[in-house]
Amino acid sequence: MKTLKYIAAGILFGITMSKSEAISWFRIQEMFRFQSFHMYGIIGTAVCMGIIAVWLIKKFQIKDSTGQQIIFKEKEKSFTRYLIGGTIFGLGWALTGSCPGPMFVNLGYGYLSILIVIAGSIAGTYIYGLVKDKIPH
Repeated sequence: MKTLKYIAAGILFGITMSKSEAISWFRIQEMFRFQSFHMYGIIGTAVCMGIIAVWLIKKFQIKDSTGQQIIFKEKEKSFTRYLIGGTIFGLGWALTGSCPGPMFVNLGYGYLSILIVIAGSIAGTYIYGLVKDKIPH
């Protein structure tokens, strides 16, 4: 029963992504070609919601599901690593037409070719885990 709320949130996320057309390869290509505001509106709304959620968590000292205080750690401010990481992420997103969340929504829709993209993203994450101590951060 504890995981039921997470399953419900995942289903709601999938429905939202599909109804907003955020899983559409064509919508993503329009965004990267600067032909449509649609995806920028979705991303901008998500960023604004995230800002509000973090502000509320900090203001009301909201605890997580286990009762622990949610603490936001300061990140090292480094322009280069965000530029390189964002470029790699963006290239993968542009080439595949999908980012991590919508990949699984596409799989749920029955687009089995997305399994190649999922396998590639898992392999990339695994390789990063192997080399993260050897690269500058």
